[in-house]
Amino acid sequence: MKLFKNRTVLGIFCIAVSLLICFAVTPLVNAGLSKKATIVRFVKPVKEGEKIKRNMLQEVEVGGYNLPENVVRSIADVEGKYLTADVYAGDYIVAEKVSLEPAAENKYLYNLTGEKQAMSITISSFAEGLSGKLKSGDIVSVIAPDYLGSGETVIPDELRFVEVIAVTAKSGYDANTEEQAGDGKELPSTVTVLVRPEQSRLLARLEAEGEIHLSLVYRGESVKAAKFIEVQDQLLDELQEEETGTEDVDTEKSGSENSVDTSASEDSVPDQEKENMQTEESEMTDREE
Repeated sequence: MKLFKNRTVLGIFCIAVSLLICFAVTPLVNAGLSKKATIVRFVKPVKEGEKIKRNMLQEVEVGGYNLPENVVRSIADVEGKYLTADVYAGDYIVAEKVSLEPAAENKYLYNLTGEKQAMSITISSFAEGLSGKLKSGDIVSVIAPDYLGSGETVIPDELRFVEVIAVTAKSGYDANTEEQAGDGKELPSTVTVLVRPEQSRLLARLEAEGEIHLSLVYRGESVKAAKFIEVQDQLLDELQEEETGTEDVDTEKSGSENSVDTSASEDSVPDQEKENMQTEESEMTDREE
C-alpha cells in the first residue's frame, strides 16, 4: 500500500495500464467489431403466410458484433419455408419468423394433391349454411331443390357426403362460426368444400340453376369422417363405371346397325343386277320377233 502512495510508482503503473489498453485490449475490441458475418435479408416486402423464394432474398456481409444468435445465415436454410410475420426490404431473417408449414389461415389450400379440388359455394341465406354453425372438418350433404329442373328436391348421389374445409365471411377471412354474431363475429358468406372434378361440375351447375342447402351429416373424429368420404368415393367410382358401360353399349348398338345397313345394301346389289338382266333379255326377244 505504501508503494502505491509513491507518486512516481503510481504514475508508472497508470502508464503501464494505459499502454496495455491501447496495444492489447483496444485491438481485440476493434477486431471483434470489424469481424464480418454473412446473413440473409429480404430485398422486397413479403406478407405473412407467403412461401419464401430465392428471388426474395440476398446474402450480405455485415458486422458480426451484436448479431442475434438465431439470425439465418444461408438462403438454403429458409428457401421453401413460410413466413409467420410481415417483413420489409432490408429486414434480416431470424428463425422465429419462418415455419415449415403455412400459417393456420388458408393452410388447407396447401394440402391439395391434385386428386381433389377446393371449391366454394355461396350461402345466399342464413338457413342454407346451417345457420352459421358449419366449420372445417364437417361432413355435409348437398340438397338441391328443383334438381336440374325436375321439380323434385333430392340429394344427388354425387354429393351425399362432402367435406367442409373452410367457412368464409364476406371480408374474405375465415369466419369462426362457432361464436355467435353478437360477439362481433362475421357470419359466413361461402362454404369451401373438398370435391372431385365431377362433383365440382355438378355443384357449379346447381348453384347457377337453383339453390343449394347444406345439411350436417357428421362432426367429430377425423378417422370416422374419412369413412364417409370413402363411401362417397366408392359411389362416384361406381357411377363412372355405369356411365362408361352405357357409352360402350351405345357404341356397340350403333356399330351393329351400321353393319346391318351394309349387309342389306350388299344383298340389294345382286337383286338389282338380276332385274337388269331380265329386262335386257326381254328386249332382245322382242327385237328377234
